[in-house]
Amino acid sequence: MSLEKDVMTQMKAAMKAKDSAALEALRAVKSAILLAKTENSHQDLTEEQELKIVQKLVKQRKDSAQVYREQNREDLADPEEQQAEVISQFLPEQLSEAEVAAKVEEIIAKTGADGMKDMGKVMGVASQELAGKADGKTISVIVKQKLSN
Repeated sequence: MSLEKDVMTQMKAAMKAKDSAALEALRAVKSAILLAKTENSHQDLTEEQELKIVQKLVKQRKDSAQVYREQNREDLADPEEQQAEVISQFLPEQLSEAEVAAKVEEIIAKTGADGMKDMGKVMGVASQELAGKADGKTISVIVKQKLSN
């Protein structure tokens, strides 16, 4: 519930500042929260569910911006990146690649993984432990790199 209140507070500030890009991004977050609450029979969302919603929205915006850039459409890519930046303020602080690599090494040691055949096991634990602190693509690249050594 705290995410919903934070979003509403930010929306009010964006309206006062006449920041249409931020307002659009915040409305998308509010909409996703309301949709998820409706699916859960109007029960409050857990912090983990809220985190997944925000991660999904940021990933969608970044992916869209990348596609637009590949098609040389800077005019469409820039607003998507601005929205991703606004939405990502609701995520916990992201870990650096070095910090993610250190965590992945700990997880590999803990699970006893040795080689690419154990990637699924390592990814499962890593995704759970690093939820919200690193995106799945970064985790996947580092896990592959560590297991292939």
